[in-house]
Order: sequence, then structure tokens, then C-alpha cells
Amino acid sequence: MRFSSVAIAASLAIVCVSTSLSGQRPDSQIDARSMQLLAQGRTLVAAGNLDGATDVLETALAVDPRNRGAFVLLGQVANTRGLPGKAIRLYREALALDPNDLGALRGQGEALVAKGAVIKAKENLAKIRTLCKTACADATQLSAAIVKGPPITTAQVTKTPASTQE
Repeated sequence: MRFSSVAIAASLAIVCVSTSLSGQRPDSQIDARSMQLLAQGRTLVAAGNLDGATDVLETALAVDPRNRGAFVLLGQVANTRGLPGKAIRLYREALALDPNDLGALRGQGEALVAKGAVIKAKENLAKIRTLCKTACADATQLSAAIVKGPPITTAQVTKTPASTQE
């Protein structure tokens, strides 16, 4: 009698877990509407309409948050706008879906260089070289960005008017 209630609870838990898992789509099947929005976002980026592209790509992610291509393209848009911190976060989201995405690794590395985190960017370069095994464009581009280094920023100096002496 004692074991029957435990056995029933365990069997119910197994049934609940198995039905929830069988109802989910595999990761490789991204919603077609999200892919269509991604294609539209690429067109807008190519046309230079970054605001429109951002809106469309965010919609693509709302439709299907597993759309890695949308995260990568949003990261590129953020880099173009000079927002490396946001780009790093977006590339991190893409890499959470596929840690071996060469484009996301390269983009994140370039954004890291722009933020001044050259050592982390070199880690991305090492991972790209491990994945490529031979010379590849992503490794070459990130290597060039690392050699170039972070952008030089200077502090803005404001001049104060000379005080008059009486």
C-alpha cells in the first residue's frame, strides 16, 4: 500500500515529462515565419535601413527565439552602430544556441576588440582556428581586427573662459 502511491506519483511524473518533450520541435526546425523575417532583415541591412532591420529581426526572434541567424545579424547591426556591448550580448545569445558558429565567434571577437577586451578576442580567435583547422576568412578577419586593436578614444577637454581680474 505504501509503495503504490509512490509508484503512481512516479509514473505520472514520467508521463508528464515524456508528453511535454514529444510536443516540442527539434532545435533544427526554426519557424518558417521567423526565417522569412530574417531574410527581410538581411535585405533591409543591405539597403542601409538599420532601424527597419532591427525591428524586423526583433520580430523574428519574438516568433522563434531559436533563430541564431537573427541574433548574429542583430549583432552586426549593433557593431555597425558603434554599440559593441550590445553586440557582445547578442553574439553570446547566438553562441548559446550553437557554440561553434564561426560568424558569431568572429563578430563577438570584433566587438570585444572594440571594447578593449583583446585577450578575450584572442580566445575567440583560438576557438575559430580550432574549428577551421585550415585558414578561413573568419580567422583572418578577427586576426586583422586584433592586430588593429581597439579604437583610440580621447577625453574631451572643455575650455573654461579666462577669468577677468580687477
